[in-house]
Amino acid sequence: MALEITDSNFEELVLKSDKPVLIDFWAEWCGPCRMVGPVVDEIAKEYESKAVVGKVNVDNNPEISVKYGIRNIPALLFFKNGEIVDKQIGAVPKSVLVEKLDKQLA
Repeated sequence: MALEITDSNFEELVLKSDKPVLIDFWAEWCGPCRMVGPVVDEIAKEYESKAVVGKVNVDNNPEISVKYGIRNIPALLFFKNGEIVDKQIGAVPKSVLVEKLDKQLA
């Protein structure tokens, strides 16, 4: 299961992580987000020891959403060493997300 990332734990779990991080920005009312959610949970399980995988509910955490200019969801941001290194806007197949995450592990 993906971690719940909030305005208060974002810095600790994402910016200070020594592993690559995949964050799914989503909302309950977003149809495509509900399609991506289970995929992100699968990736979280598969990459448990290699990467941090989390979700940010944009309605409950406006600070992070504004800071990273999230205007469309689902928005998936990839971080490495506290910096955004890749992103994906909209629902895509799992293989696309895994490929982007694998690049950060290389």
